[in-house]
Amino acid sequence: MGTTTSRRVTVLGDGGWGTCLAILLAGQGNRVTLWGAFADYVAQVRRSRENLKFLPGVAIPDGVALTSELAEALAGPEAVVVAVPSQYLRQVLQRAAADSWGRAQVISVVKGIEPDTLLRMSQLIRALVPAKRLAVLSGPSISYEVARGIPTTVVAASEDPALAREVQALFSTERFRVYTSTDVVGVELGGALKNVIAIACGAADGLGFGTNTKAALMTRGLVEMARLGAAMGAKGETFSGLSGLGDLITTCFSPHSRNRRVGEEVGKGRPMAEVTQGMAQVAEGVTTARSAQALARKHRVDMPIAAAVVQVLYEGKSPKEAVRELMLRDPKPE
Repeated sequence: MGTTTSRRVTVLGDGGWGTCLAILLAGQGNRVTLWGAFADYVAQVRRSRENLKFLPGVAIPDGVALTSELAEALAGPEAVVVAVPSQYLRQVLQRAAADSWGRAQVISVVKGIEPDTLLRMSQLIRALVPAKRLAVLSGPSISYEVARGIPTTVVAASEDPALAREVQALFSTERFRVYTSTDVVGVELGGALKNVIAIACGAADGLGFGTNTKAALMTRGLVEMARLGAAMGAKGETFSGLSGLGDLITTCFSPHSRNRRVGEEVGKGRPMAEVTQGMAQVAEGVTTARSAQALARKHRVDMPIAAAVVQVLYEGKSPKEAVRELMLRDPKPE
């Protein structure tokens, strides 16, 4: 499975997911360059061959070159995997010499929505880079598990079915199965919005509630995700697939999920600023919650769980009161 010829691939972003994918791609015989923003840390990882901060316990093979120089990373790659957290993506892309890699195959693995513009990540990339061949890779894929060879399945989405198949071939291994889709909007929204619902589920965990509560939040949260997706032109069935329901299940249950953990700590009564300050990696749902609420208003879609997450994270509402108000909403058919 996977690639049959070696390709030059650059991964932008040395977080857990970017590092994990760099290792996976190198294992397929590709010549991989992993870029990180901070020179001192990149030098440390280069020496130790381990990303202690973001992916501890996983050896980085010699087939992965590490650099903090964007010009070096983007010097003629055949494929660029974009793995920069959503809130930093614009500034990184603005620094990159777009003409040097605009003709490469560009694969976004970023799960988020830019707060001010409300752009999905592929839209942001396309706005800043002349990327003619752009795809998205998403699904239930905790980096801690993928890096340890635990069987995982994701979806590659592109408006060009041939490109989706190329991405499928690039990433597929016997432990990493890739499906294809043409619904880029649905795949990206699923990957972004599930983080918001995971915060709600984490808060329920922190409050000591049980699986009944979590099942309700996940089920009704999926309804909200699909409702917004339909308003934005996505296919309904996408939200029943890997990038919707699949990713939602993983993120709401995994002990390694940063978004669930943020919700859990807030549910226990810790202030959000204190919770996020102590985290090495970004919990995308904290930012995406506001973006989801703004998109819901823009498209006149009802998203009460997402609204409750915003109230808890930013407006001082107690998680217990937020759950109470959700339970006391006007009765209606499912």
